[in-house]
Amino acid sequence: MTHLYLIRHGEAEANIKPVVAGMRGDAGLTPRGRSQAERLRDRLARTGEIAIDVLISSTLPRARQTAAIIQPALGLPIIFDDAVQELYPGEADGMTNAEAWARYGTPDFDAAPLRPIAPGGESWGSFALRVAQALTRITNEYAGQRIMIVCHGGVIDNSFIHFFQMPGMVLPPTDFHTRNTSITHWEHVDRRGRMLWRLNSYNDIEHLHGIGVSESVRWEDIDPSHIASPVPTEE
Repeated sequence: MTHLYLIRHGEAEANIKPVVAGMRGDAGLTPRGRSQAERLRDRLARTGEIAIDVLISSTLPRARQTAAIIQPALGLPIIFDDAVQELYPGEADGMTNAEAWARYGTPDFDAAPLRPIAPGGESWGSFALRVAQALTRITNEYAGQRIMIVCHGGVIDNSFIHFFQMPGMVLPPTDFHTRNTSITHWEHVDRRGRMLWRLNSYNDIEHLHGIGVSESVRWEDIDPSHIASPVPTEE
């Protein structure tokens, strides 16, 4: 059976500052984000609960740093993959949220799920399609193995849409709040001759107890001149 473990990166500088964080705007992890990743590393080393065959990471700095911190507990080289990055922000990359929304308009994926957030960037629909294609490719290439992907909240959100076969071109009628360094575990199982994806766990943050797990405020709930998330898919 194929096991897929999705790990959200640790708290990033872009999660607590109003910066659109693609490759240019991503300043990496905060001190607390590094501590979160270290806690996950220590948990995996102590318990041995996840023995993986493949370790993949998004190429964005916040994910790369998280993967590098937990890698010693897993003993595998990191395979970097652009296709599991967060939503591509295009020309908004590196701007403050206020600057980006003033220039390109505040993203509204409910009303306009196929509108890119900025020129050269992705819409919700194109992002969902990219994640579905990436997860299909990776799970086919490593079928029957245990795969870990260090990625982003939006990628993990879209894993639900993909595996539950929900419409990908519109926002789902559900809301997700994927925590930093949380573990999401999918398993491919045979049920009466049909191969199905089963969700074994979501938002497993047992390793964060005692150090605080507060998240940045949701981007759409506050004035963009104050603290906000880097892109609408991350909190």
